[in-house]
Amino acid sequence: MTRQPSTFALAAALAATIFPLAATTAANNEEPTRVTTSSAAAAVQTPAADIKPPVAAKRPHSYTYHGITISDPYDWLYDKSYPVVDDQEVLDHLKAENAFFEAHMAAQGPLTEALFTEMRARIKEDDSTVPQKDGDWIYWSEFEEGAQYRKHWRKPAAGGEPQLLIDENVLAEGIEYFRLGAASVSQNGRFLAFSTDTNGSERYTARIKDLETGELLPDELANLRGGLTWVAGDTALVYGPATEEWRTLEAKLHVIGTPVEQDVTLYKEEDQSFGVGTGLTAQEDWLIIATGDNETSEVRIVPAANPTAEPILVKARQKGVEYSVDIRDGELWVLTNDAHINFRLAKAPLRNPDAWETVLTGSDEFYLTDFDLYKDFFVTEGRRNGLDQIELRTYDAPTVAKPIAFPEASYTAGLSNNPEYAMSKLRLAYQSMVTPSTVYDYDVASGGLEQLKQQEIPSGYDATQYVTERVTVEARDGTMVPVSVVMRKDRAEILKAAGIEGPGPLHLYAYGAYGYAIPPGFSTTRLSLVDRGFAYAIAHIRGGDDLGRRWYLQGKLFERANTFNDFVDAGRGLIAQGYTAEGMVTASGGSAGGELMGAIINQDPAQYGAIVAHVPFVDVLGTMLNEKLPLTPGEWQEWGNPITDKAAFAYILSYSPYDQVAARDYPPMLVTAGLNDPRVTYWEPAKWVAKLREVKTDDNLLLMKTNMGAGHGGQSGRWNSLKETAEEFAFILWQMGMAGETGAE
Repeated sequence: MTRQPSTFALAAALAATIFPLAATTAANNEEPTRVTTSSAAAAVQTPAADIKPPVAAKRPHSYTYHGITISDPYDWLYDKSYPVVDDQEVLDHLKAENAFFEAHMAAQGPLTEALFTEMRARIKEDDSTVPQKDGDWIYWSEFEEGAQYRKHWRKPAAGGEPQLLIDENVLAEGIEYFRLGAASVSQNGRFLAFSTDTNGSERYTARIKDLETGELLPDELANLRGGLTWVAGDTALVYGPATEEWRTLEAKLHVIGTPVEQDVTLYKEEDQSFGVGTGLTAQEDWLIIATGDNETSEVRIVPAANPTAEPILVKARQKGVEYSVDIRDGELWVLTNDAHINFRLAKAPLRNPDAWETVLTGSDEFYLTDFDLYKDFFVTEGRRNGLDQIELRTYDAPTVAKPIAFPEASYTAGLSNNPEYAMSKLRLAYQSMVTPSTVYDYDVASGGLEQLKQQEIPSGYDATQYVTERVTVEARDGTMVPVSVVMRKDRAEILKAAGIEGPGPLHLYAYGAYGYAIPPGFSTTRLSLVDRGFAYAIAHIRGGDDLGRRWYLQGKLFERANTFNDFVDAGRGLIAQGYTAEGMVTASGGSAGGELMGAIINQDPAQYGAIVAHVPFVDVLGTMLNEKLPLTPGEWQEWGNPITDKAAFAYILSYSPYDQVAARDYPPMLVTAGLNDPRVTYWEPAKWVAKLREVKTDDNLLLMKTNMGAGHGGQSGRWNSLKETAEEFAFILWQMGMAGETGAE
């Protein structure tokens, strides 16, 4: 647990801030929460037909930029005291929406419960991770039967009794929300630094546990983001405090046992659009301080033993140039896009850190995404034709790759937990749309793969009953967009038994932003749709980096519309290929993927039978104009700056889902929000739903549920989040006229 990642863009990870939600991935632990207020509970007693949808008041409000005036009569839903939300009218409106939601979903309670029961039956309740050695200790975590949260353990590698490090269930007692953030054991094994969030605001508080005595030290680091990095011989921690605007602009040093007021700032970033992150190098002898936004990086290094020494600047920031670094035996290694869009790998002497000499050249065919340095070899990761590649290389012959082969034509794979510098076996994670999550050890010397564990599905799972396909669909500009599809082999029989004629329903999911690829992975919850005759598809649309860095760039800034067009055209292409039919496509997305949902229903509402938009980023223009909001300055590189750039203002206005709502028929929709969400503020979905209710011309159901006690990731705890997924699927099945189906045997 001591070796910390450094060969990724630490600061970019902080800067890319409207994260994708899990949305039916394997764990499904980031789904929005179920809200039950006293008003909502009372509403359930009233027939849904007698409950009128909440009508938000319209109050004159407008703003003008570049000679263009925008009217926004629902701006009052934005409580200007945010992040404190105490405007009673705002709270009353959100509670009224929750009551309306509860009233309508009450009739689907039996279906929701049935879905939850079958989803839970697919999860091994008393499960644990595969133990991994790190120094003198072996670490693992586990769920006990019925528990919402994990316990984290270790035991001596030489033999001895297990030691409980953290019991998340105890930490979560008596609170509505809990999430464990960073957790880092000191190099000598004595101290554990960990951080927790107890309201979903992602402002973490860190504590230090003495693992010899079991006591918590009095040190407390409040209001922080990011990791906790041990330095100075385990006498100090480097951390990143959050500003009032929830930006991480400093790397600070806390010496254990000293007042927080005496903490030293190691680096402070002046550019409000950048974020700061820290980590250790492969041999844990250098501290990396990285800063950057969504397109530019700058890195400094300082000896971990002397973190207050003058830092060494690797290379001054240059707009559009991204790089991350690691160090081995006094030599700097650099991953950068300075010479090729798909990145190259270079190295340089520490005495001249900006003299980058190419080790691996950039490639149009291979997208180099990461590298890891070990004692006797290094590993590169990337994608070829959209599929993950893991390759081992020696320091003597770095251009000669030893790829790790996997058995399926479509899959996702990557390095997993490999904490030590001298590794003879590499821990790998693997899955596909039909193969459950699998943990392997790869023997570096022999090249053999040893399966250590495969996700167990207690209620039973037969992979031979499912088929996965990777199809391509031509988008309107001629671009071929890949789509991964999974369905039952006996889908036709299932649909026939359900009385459904024709190709049947298809659920389409995507994200499409920040260069995040959505891999063709496994999901136990997804089976609840697939076993009822759905095809389930993931569209690998532009805006993600599924097919390389250029794929991402073609979906941002002034090419953002490609993302929406790709999704619409993927659905239309799947209809044309006979997978589904118009009106039989359901779709979901969260955060920036929720923005996608808003855009596609403005463009082609007839295609969709039901839409679920989780914490949707739909007021793009309003948010990008509000530089007081936590993330806005750091997001201008992704969306454009409409404050200073008239062209950016006009382009964002042309697709911003909230601004483009019009008098037309929309499909049935379920929208979620989080009151404490610092990434997509609650008023974006609230305003969007209010405007939709005002102008849409259909009678289709529109529900909104605000999580009053959590944030962007929804409810914490594996069963609470699972219940939310069941609720989402119940809404979809209900709106598709399939609420009475119990699924295939």
